[in-house]
Amino acid sequence: MWRAAIILGFLVTACAEFPEVDAALAAGDPSAEYPELLPFEQLVSEREAQLTEADDDALLTRAADLRNRANGLRGPVIDTGTRDRMDDGVKQP
Repeated sequence: MWRAAIILGFLVTACAEFPEVDAALAAGDPSAEYPELLPFEQLVSEREAQLTEADDDALLTRAADLRNRANGLRGPVIDTGTRDRMDDGVKQP
């Protein structure tokens, strides 16, 4: 029974209309041609690096912050008191 409800839910949502998508499609030129596909190497070679020294320093600072944050997450998830209680297990009445 619950499977029928899930299938019905999918069917109802499949019939939904999305006005934002319809408006975006209507705003474009339907006779426009698709853009030319270019090799990845050509796309990369056309642009020069635009990073400055300030960007370099900001990236190094962000990387250090992320490493510190990751090191803070490496500790045990469960404290020792809780771990001891879990190790004792459930006692049957």
